[in-house]
Amino acid sequence: MSANQNTEKTNQSWGGRFSEPVDAFVARFTASVDFDQRLYRHDIMGSLAHANMLTRVGVLNADELKAIEDGLNAIQQEIEAGQFEWRTDLEDVHMNIEARLTERIGITGKKLHTGRSRNDQVATDIRLWLRDEIDAILAEITRLQQGLLELAEREADTIMPGFTHLQTAQPVTFGHHLLAWFEMLSRDHERLVDCRKRTNRMPLGSAALAGTTYPIDRTVTCELLGFEAISGNSLDGVSDRDFAIEFCAAASLAMMHLSRFSEELVMWASAQFNFINLPDRFCTGSSIMPQKKNPDVPELIRGKSGRVFGALTGLLTLMKGQPLAYNKDNQEDKEPLFDAADTLRDSLRAFADMVPAIEPKREFMREAARRGFSTATDLADYLVRQGLPFRDCHEIVGLAVRYGVEQNRDLAEMSLDELRQFSDKIHDDVFAVLTLEGSVNARNHIGGTAPAQVRAAVARGRALLAQR
Repeated sequence: MSANQNTEKTNQSWGGRFSEPVDAFVARFTASVDFDQRLYRHDIMGSLAHANMLTRVGVLNADELKAIEDGLNAIQQEIEAGQFEWRTDLEDVHMNIEARLTERIGITGKKLHTGRSRNDQVATDIRLWLRDEIDAILAEITRLQQGLLELAEREADTIMPGFTHLQTAQPVTFGHHLLAWFEMLSRDHERLVDCRKRTNRMPLGSAALAGTTYPIDRTVTCELLGFEAISGNSLDGVSDRDFAIEFCAAASLAMMHLSRFSEELVMWASAQFNFINLPDRFCTGSSIMPQKKNPDVPELIRGKSGRVFGALTGLLTLMKGQPLAYNKDNQEDKEPLFDAADTLRDSLRAFADMVPAIEPKREFMREAARRGFSTATDLADYLVRQGLPFRDCHEIVGLAVRYGVEQNRDLAEMSLDELRQFSDKIHDDVFAVLTLEGSVNARNHIGGTAPAQVRAAVARGRALLAQR
């Protein structure tokens, strides 16, 4: 026997077919218990429901059910107390728990697997786990949105420059800008709620791939486990992971939004923008430059988006070449899925803690909005109301802006005579539209930046959250 060959018996859950033990390296290489043990609670939950169903259909008796329930509950306590020995030779979370159950209650433990396979067992466990993760993530999205509403309401009148191409475009209110992120997160919430519906379908009862000859009642386990529906095809039930891919797609979109938000926070906190102050507890310093205050939390979240995008790409690649039904490839579904869920939840938690503590620097924002001719469109709109075609107005204002650049003065800083050299349609009432307040207040419609509309949007947002 070679030096790297396992001298122990092959896993007894399937070892009868084999005449020699698995190579030691292969045993380690193919084991998943190091990462799938986090499914223990959902594995036990599924086993308890399966045992209850087997009892109702007469496969197990009441005493056997009681022994299984007591044994599984005791094992869960062992795991949570850190007293459970996870064994690589038993490959995965399922066989570790089943082997320990058999140690505790004897031959009855071996009956638990009647009418199921590890194929439908793991598919069930992952769905149960992901369902809980989605619920936790949805709660963090809501908490972040609550923080955005609070900050937006406080800053409904705060004026800042709005940008396109990262160039000053038009003045907006800070509250209005924050509510753009609220809208994106609302769609992220909707996608995850929808994803949860397809995740919450029960594959248990599909067995290895063809179903089982035992008289199982899948409606019982479905009800006990809180699934909304039963998978309609056993081959599909054990083999597809599209629900996990869909989750990673929704998670990728959410992380993309958080990454964009992070980029703005990083810019706004810089000395060049100086729009906001991030509390010290969300920043770090430099080991060599004592003046530095680095916005590490948003920077890190911006970087972590790549992890979730990678998980999505990895799962798509994992599934794309698999024939029906289950294949060992699917052991590789868990780590990227786990990481995507952990990353999204933690990123949302960091944002939900950080956003309400953002301190806007209102005077710096206002001064920035005064630069860059941000009310140029308002002057063009004013001329349109005087009866000129918009394209002519656009050219007139362009000439006025060029003059302002040469004179180093904003439109609102020019005299009436200076403005009238570009059009005799300009009168002394023009200055009302050239002020920052006049500009934002003029956009007083649903979805507009006017302070009144920001407050109305906050009220709608709170009503939306109250319905969840």
